[in-house]
Amino acid sequence: MDHEELTRRFSALTTAHVADACVRAALPVRAAPPDVRPLAPGSRLAGRACPARHVGSVDVFLEAYAAAAPGDVLVVDNDGRLDEACVGDLAVLEARQAGLSGVVIWGLHRDTADLRAIGLPVFSLGATSPGPRRLDPRPPEALRSAVVGEWTVDRTDLVLGDDDGVLFVPAARADELLTLAAAIRDTEREQSERMRSGVSLREQVRFDTYLARRRENPGLTFREHLRTVGGAIEE
Repeated sequence: MDHEELTRRFSALTTAHVADACVRAALPVRAAPPDVRPLAPGSRLAGRACPARHVGSVDVFLEAYAAAAPGDVLVVDNDGRLDEACVGDLAVLEARQAGLSGVVIWGLHRDTADLRAIGLPVFSLGATSPGPRRLDPRPPEALRSAVVGEWTVDRTDLVLGDDDGVLFVPAARADELLTLAAAIRDTEREQSERMRSGVSLREQVRFDTYLARRRENPGLTFREHLRTVGGAIEE
């Protein structure tokens, strides 16, 4: 799936829809920790991961840009550090000029006002004034993968981001996941419209039936019941 198609299809979805699609497809929900937030509300990301492990210098970003394709998302691994900002205005401006579609930072940024003016979507743990005061040895995988929270991300992954956070999904499963996500979205919209017309959610999902079935089978889960009646809600 090329970047144009990915952007078009994700534009009508949310990361919540895609996260539920991962559950339905029996894939791990690889979400960045919830503290990774967009710098500007309403920011959206969709692109292939372009990983870079930061060790104190921006040269790793410049090298990553040289190998990036238009629409890629720079994923910066700074080990979740809160004592320094590892990305500033020049790194983000260069990312925009290199054709990247955004930046996700497992760490902090700075130059907040300038980043807002640049306009490229940036997701991070927040901002701080100090930059790096160290230069650590560069690991051999510095441009092959990045760690964000508990997840390792590489160029076989796509990055999706919105106001609910950031997800990493395997590019090879993108068509399947986006198709599932669209079906979940449509079901939820139909449920919402019926609620507005006076049909409660409990009626729609036959909640009384679920309670009766659960009395007969205490191991029955609500999720299992939803799958039999076509509800979305949880996944």
